[in-house]
Amino acid sequence: MPRQLEPNANNALRDILRRMLPGCDVHSETSRVFRDYPGKHPDVLITASDRAPVVIEAEYEPAAEVERDAADRLAQPISGQSRRVEAAIALKYPGEIAEAYDLQAAISDARLSYSVLYADKTRFPKSGWLTGSVSDIADLIRLVSIPQREVDDAAQALEDGIESADAVMSEMVDTAPADISEIAKLLGMANVPQTRRMACAIIANALMFQERIAALHESVQRPRVTCAAADPQGATLAAWREILRINYYPIFAIGMDILTHIGDENAARILRILQQTASAINAASAANSRDLTGLIFQRLISDRKYLATFYTLPPSAVLLARLAVAKMNGVDWTDADAIRGLRVADFACGTGTLLAAVYDQFISRYERTGGDAADLHKAMMEDALFGCDVMPSAVHITGATLSGMQPRIGYDNSQLYTLAYGRQTDNTVRIGSLELLRSSAAMSLFNTSDPAMRTGSIGQETASQIIVDIPDEGFDLVIMNPPFTRATNHEGAHADITNPAFAAFDATPQDQTRMGTRLNAMGRASCYHGNAGIASGFAALADKKLKPGGVLALVLPLSAASGLSWEKFRRMLESDYAELTVVSIASSRENVSFSSDTGMSECLIIARKLNIGERNGERALFTSLRRRPQEIAQATATAAAIADSGDIRGIEDGPYGGTRVVVGNEVLGESMTAAYSDQSSPSWNFVRSFDGSVAQTAYALEHSRLWLPGQANPLELKTAPLGVVGKLGFVHRDITGPAPRGPFDKMEPNPNATFPSLWNHNAKNETRIVCEPDSELIVRRGMEAKAHAIAATASRAHLNLELRFNSQPLAAAFTEKESIGGVAWPNVCFSDGRFDCAFAIWSNCTLGLALYWWSSNLQQAGRGRTTIRSAETLPTLDLRALTDAQLDVARDIFDDFRDRELQPAYIADADRNRALLDRRVVCDMLGFDESVYAAVRSLATKWCAEPSVHGGKARPKGAEFAV
Repeated sequence: MPRQLEPNANNALRDILRRMLPGCDVHSETSRVFRDYPGKHPDVLITASDRAPVVIEAEYEPAAEVERDAADRLAQPISGQSRRVEAAIALKYPGEIAEAYDLQAAISDARLSYSVLYADKTRFPKSGWLTGSVSDIADLIRLVSIPQREVDDAAQALEDGIESADAVMSEMVDTAPADISEIAKLLGMANVPQTRRMACAIIANALMFQERIAALHESVQRPRVTCAAADPQGATLAAWREILRINYYPIFAIGMDILTHIGDENAARILRILQQTASAINAASAANSRDLTGLIFQRLISDRKYLATFYTLPPSAVLLARLAVAKMNGVDWTDADAIRGLRVADFACGTGTLLAAVYDQFISRYERTGGDAADLHKAMMEDALFGCDVMPSAVHITGATLSGMQPRIGYDNSQLYTLAYGRQTDNTVRIGSLELLRSSAAMSLFNTSDPAMRTGSIGQETASQIIVDIPDEGFDLVIMNPPFTRATNHEGAHADITNPAFAAFDATPQDQTRMGTRLNAMGRASCYHGNAGIASGFAALADKKLKPGGVLALVLPLSAASGLSWEKFRRMLESDYAELTVVSIASSRENVSFSSDTGMSECLIIARKLNIGERNGERALFTSLRRRPQEIAQATATAAAIADSGDIRGIEDGPYGGTRVVVGNEVLGESMTAAYSDQSSPSWNFVRSFDGSVAQTAYALEHSRLWLPGQANPLELKTAPLGVVGKLGFVHRDITGPAPRGPFDKMEPNPNATFPSLWNHNAKNETRIVCEPDSELIVRRGMEAKAHAIAATASRAHLNLELRFNSQPLAAAFTEKESIGGVAWPNVCFSDGRFDCAFAIWSNCTLGLALYWWSSNLQQAGRGRTTIRSAETLPTLDLRALTDAQLDVARDIFDDFRDRELQPAYIADADRNRALLDRRVVCDMLGFDESVYAAVRSLATKWCAEPSVHGGKARPKGAEFAV
């Protein structure tokens, strides 16, 4: 047949996209499109009333001119449109499409290559081409058509308006202190500037939605009318009461509470300021963006220091939601009723970012099949999307975020709830969403406590209506970024707090204790663990509420992958879930989390709950990204690359690295599969690995195989858990804790101490393997027997529980005199005294450092942490397998190194003494040849390049590779 011309292909693409983009106008090969250049025409043009125009320029491969043509379309004004082109897609058709009889079928089945060019001269991907289906291009059009400049301008305008209104509220601190105090109580927050700004944000948000709802309901007056009335407060409250008759409780109930408690004159001033702000934002059409309210909410929320409700960044939310929805097997995305029947929950909803990201995935999949997203909205709001939080302001923002997905479509009710938290009027305590750990299929969520905890301003007359069915095993997807606070976290700002996990809303120490006790009781027989923090309680809640076949999707601290207190959670996933995916970030100090401002490493955990009778897959996918996705389009492409990696290398396949996650020509990270861990190795140690070959080497070494990068085959080298080779000493609280727990008091060092101790870190004392005790322990009266029991575990070998790779040299230390270990350096006791020296040199050579890194918690950049109990599983050289001759050599090496200075671990590759230690251990003690030593030194360079090792710290000048 004759060859199909490119315009024919463009027309076929137009017809496909029209079905996939309802609500958009899609044209192809149309002239007089660009106002300034009427002779030029785009291959395909997509426009919508609330979107920026998007142009597609397409050519058959090799498409040498396609990007230049796309670039020429940027910033062009479109006839009949108020916005210019902000993004253009350059598309390459495969050559075989030109020979197709049915162009639409050929394009629908093809793998297309494309890139995005932006008006600010950036390109995505930075180099190379994306590949995907025409459905992927439709998704991309939705993303790049968001008028980002308008969103940014609107965010700034809203912030400016809030600041202006807050000036009025700040005056009220002096002129109407009772009103301000009541508003703070309503929000469940302290009376601080952030709280007042939050109140202004809620009023502004309600005014924006009042404008939208007034366009749908004649009975509702517009803000410009109510705010210009003789009594702006009364008129606005009347309009909001009318709206509450329709519903929209999450948005307007708390706003009505706040406005009611502001005096007439101040309310009039605030309303007039915020009405102008809301009007300007609505006029710009940017209020439809769910990014807007979330960004403002993140700037204003105040109680994060206790609730740890960190904002999930929109790209991170998209990444998690896309990976999660991809595991929702059996959903017919062409069937609107099937989608309406789905149930999704976030029991710590915060700003609603995660629920909105899931909702957007539903829309995307439905629209690809030709459906209209507007058909889903009412059911999504009324039945499908459940959100709970203890902060009324959070539920307000979630309601606004979800309503904004289709702002022109009303709904009659919603499943968004503010849950009781803290002491109630009947003197009991409640713990928010975690109350659902013991709930039956139906539970009343109204509360009779402080007005701050009410569901809405209508109060008791509507409270009886707030009954919701949150059944066990009732949800198809539970997605959350839960609070991370722990009852045992008494560091920094939490030092004087009884239970930081429950210290929000000014809870008394007694109430904090009661709330912690309540959670402990409810969390029994689940994966909850108090030392893991309330995040593990939310994980247990998610498991309880998921139906068989449902999908779990969580943002968790990285300690969830390795912390001993998270072990029950990991075992739960391994026994009851399939298709486990764990995503972490192998960056250094910045962008190691998926949330805003946490300052700690996080991971995404996605898994599908087993159906009845189903067996798990016994393997998990671990992906380490080199950096956090910075924008929505990148997050979408990253999720696709993770899901479409194909044949993925396993952790046990040798030191060849993982399968690369690639977008365009950019390597975003690596993926590896691994068998679920067994009880001898209870952690998921495959997270935060920049170079997969280092992890594969450590894994092999843990399994008694020395398989180094560049080696064709592994060698045998016996290793075993440290708790098997030796015995760990006491936890420091058992040594100096309050009586009757601890029998000692810690004092200044004494060279003649009866009970010396190596207790704390001291940089000057820790540059050599041999360290001096830094404390003397004095026996408390009446506790002599317990003191001697502890003293019996004194030893010369000590393990570093928190090795700062980028500042400390030693993973293990040796004391000439047997000493009791402390908070930083617990004892390691061996049955054979000769093991002390061998353990000290092994732990501080490159192989020992790599195993320490492999088994420790890498949540903080540049450091590895473990606990005494976790250290029992730390793999180490099996000293029991060494011959007498090898132990003698170990002693000789130790004597040679006792006075040698070692550099911080992160420059082990450049440390000449460390290199010599490697040679002596590898060749002299273990008996391997020079080629093995050379491979160990190569491993040192790879290990030192790991971001979790150097933590972003610059290498000293002249720190070059040492042989």
